[in-house]
Amino acid sequence: MSSQYLPQELIRKKRDGLVLSDAEIGFLVKGISDGSLTDAQLGAFAMAVFYQGMCMKERVSLTQHMMYSGEVLQWQDMKLDGPVVDKHSTGGVGDKVSLMLAPIVAACGGYVPMISGRGLGHTGGTLDKLESIPGYDVCPDNDKFRAVVNEIGCAIIGQTANLAPADQRFYATRDITATVESIDLITASILSKKLASGLDALVIDIKTGNGAFASEYEMAKELGQSIADVANGAGVSTRCLISDMNQILGHSVGNGVEVVECIEFLTNPKDADQRLLTLTLELAAQMLQLGGKDPNLAAARENTQQALHSGRAAEVFANMVHTLGGPIDLIENTSKYITPTEIIKPVLSESTGYVSAIEPRAIGLNMINLKAGRTKSSDVIDHGVGLTGMVGLGQWVDVGDPLVYVNVRDNDQFEFLQKNIPPLIQFSQEKPKEKPLIYEILEASK
Repeated sequence: MSSQYLPQELIRKKRDGLVLSDAEIGFLVKGISDGSLTDAQLGAFAMAVFYQGMCMKERVSLTQHMMYSGEVLQWQDMKLDGPVVDKHSTGGVGDKVSLMLAPIVAACGGYVPMISGRGLGHTGGTLDKLESIPGYDVCPDNDKFRAVVNEIGCAIIGQTANLAPADQRFYATRDITATVESIDLITASILSKKLASGLDALVIDIKTGNGAFASEYEMAKELGQSIADVANGAGVSTRCLISDMNQILGHSVGNGVEVVECIEFLTNPKDADQRLLTLTLELAAQMLQLGGKDPNLAAARENTQQALHSGRAAEVFANMVHTLGGPIDLIENTSKYITPTEIIKPVLSESTGYVSAIEPRAIGLNMINLKAGRTKSSDVIDHGVGLTGMVGLGQWVDVGDPLVYVNVRDNDQFEFLQKNIPPLIQFSQEKPKEKPLIYEILEASK
């Protein structure tokens, strides 16, 4: 082996701000996958990238090598009659969009092989929500996964060991070496997993605001532009929307309670939370147009509205749940399977005025204290506890009105939330200026 392929020399090269070649990055990713790169070397490489960054060619190379570190799904043999499309969100409090979006897109003729994650930190995970449903298999083998996508039009599952395995080890190392917040490494991590799904098009929802990972707008924009450029550079049409996360999305936070809100959304969309409805339908329309299913966004928006309001999307959701092991009558008998907690009580307002500010990040962290989320990947979560009926920005509240209903196991949990939730909601006598829901849509740089 020549000296230029010694791991320490490549780490030194990146440490000194030089550009790594495609072959050198390929060598390092192979070392991540087969274990020949030690944990110490991997941590040092991550820190070198964190401080020195990567140029666009390096980002594309790292993404593609991590994508090909395991199995890459192929769909050509199935002769699907629509595009294979997906959505990824950088995560937020109450972000349950995937559960409605995948069935809506499938009902419009797209195919959605959605590989989702668990919650860690203050944001919830799609898999944790789905595991509230008895029998739902979040880890089917690839043959079953492909068959469900082919038959139903969508399947939402967890990352398998065969999909972008280099990313799994790399992310675990970044998590314990303070190198998570690198635009280069976040880009490669997100896209290596998504592009390994064999997509025709991808839409990314970059959250920004108090409840988002990218709380600063400039970071959200930089990440969105990086993802759009790298994914298109890797051959997959990709668009990034920057959306607001300064309040919870929808009116519930938790796992089972969010699944219940999703079912209500699909079966009775006219009463759905307006922000949740708008964002879900817009992301779905963007996926259909970008994937070529619809000629323009106006047609795609009309199709998503029809799919939702006709009940076709609810039918797809029910079929997906049942085909992946869940109950056949989940929609008709939701409370039979997702049982309410022993105590459901309101936290009442002590103030009068318009809701002027909410701290979704702190709300998410409070829910972790009650085991609705986890602080480390091995934590066992309680799928039942949650918040429902949460007030939103700009809403008028009188003294004694409910701010939120807490769904808990005992009075200690209730008292904890009764003490901790009200300080996270601020009021003013003037109605606050409404923030945009979608700030910006980013395409690949010309």
